[in-house]
Amino acid sequence: MIQITIIGSGNVAQHLIKTFTASKFVEIKQVFSRKKEALLHLIDAEKIITDLNELQTADLHIISVSDNAISEVSSLLPFNNQLVAHTSGTSSIEILDNKNRRGVFYPLQTFSKSKEVDFTIIPFCLEAENTADYKLLETVAKSVSTVVYPINSEQRKALHVAAVFVNNFTNHLYQIGQEICEENQIPFEILKPLILETSDKIKTLSPAEAQTGPAKRFDSNTIDAHLAFIQNENQKNIYKILTQSIQHNGKKL
Repeated sequence: MIQITIIGSGNVAQHLIKTFTASKFVEIKQVFSRKKEALLHLIDAEKIITDLNELQTADLHIISVSDNAISEVSSLLPFNNQLVAHTSGTSSIEILDNKNRRGVFYPLQTFSKSKEVDFTIIPFCLEAENTADYKLLETVAKSVSTVVYPINSEQRKALHVAAVFVNNFTNHLYQIGQEICEENQIPFEILKPLILETSDKIKTLSPAEAQTGPAKRFDSNTIDAHLAFIQNENQKNIYKILTQSIQHNGKKL
């Protein structure tokens, strides 16, 4: 049984606690949270600590806090030469204090506390400073997921930027679509089959092959009609930028 300590109580930390608690191959030794009550619904109270100095050594210590807190938290750990990994998509492995052996245990997924996720299909992007530590990270990842990749810090930074485009920006476009529907007394549910079909297409087609719409067709009459209809300047600007990007096939505008 691999013993794991989780440091943090946010979205990622809570999902990791849930999935590791259900695993037959790993055991959560301790969890750190500034507020004990934040995790009482997930794990036994005796495993929750609120003082970093109470941390004991484990096979793996996972820091799952905000990016700007990783460095400070790693420097406050009360031990040396232990394996410590963070879960950040953008932070380098070198942000961790080098008094411990450093690694990255990055699950590439969007997490919300109220939404369950299937960890078996979540890609885990791993990095370590030596082979033995990488193998341990890989064993832990494969205990909950079937998708594991070795990804270095520079690659992970690029991956996180790509993820922002396909997830955060796309979701914001859903929000704009919902606002347009609501402003015109149209149920947003009408668009959901289209959203699902669009995402399903890229299982068999590249995004470039799957692209459709007036921008792709250079249908200037429809584009002009849309721009005339849109009154919100922010929405109008986004429409123009995305239209130009599609027509230039992602090249410099």
